[in-house]
Amino acid sequence: MREATRQLDPTTSTRDSSRDGTGQGRRGRHCGWCGRRLEQSGSVGRRRRYCGQSCRQRAYERRAAVQRSGLPEDAVVLSDAEMTMLQDRLFQLRCAAEDVVTAADDGAGAEELRRMASELARAAHDLEQFR
Repeated sequence: MREATRQLDPTTSTRDSSRDGTGQGRRGRHCGWCGRRLEQSGSVGRRRRYCGQSCRQRAYERRAAVQRSGLPEDAVVLSDAEMTMLQDRLFQLRCAAEDVVTAADDGAGAEELRRMASELARAAHDLEQFR
């Protein structure tokens, strides 16, 4: 059960799985609320989970609201606006991927495919930053 909880911990990013020999991921850890990168000072004490007191308080409020509502702890609640934005960004990502496939089928040059693939990677990266 502890292993499953660790996988759902919002402060542990899948991007942190690569290690650089210092015990931290190459990209470091991120705030469990806003996603900002956390600077770790030294190796003494508990690792920080939030970038500041306000993020810590917002996370506490969310946990308390989830407990009161009866939703599972790993539930994600989005507003209508956030859901619409997420759907739009996923649509943009799919269109960019389809454009790359179409260009490859039409015999586009390597430079054109590279530019389109870079655009696709940028769209995927932007979507990954969604919080």
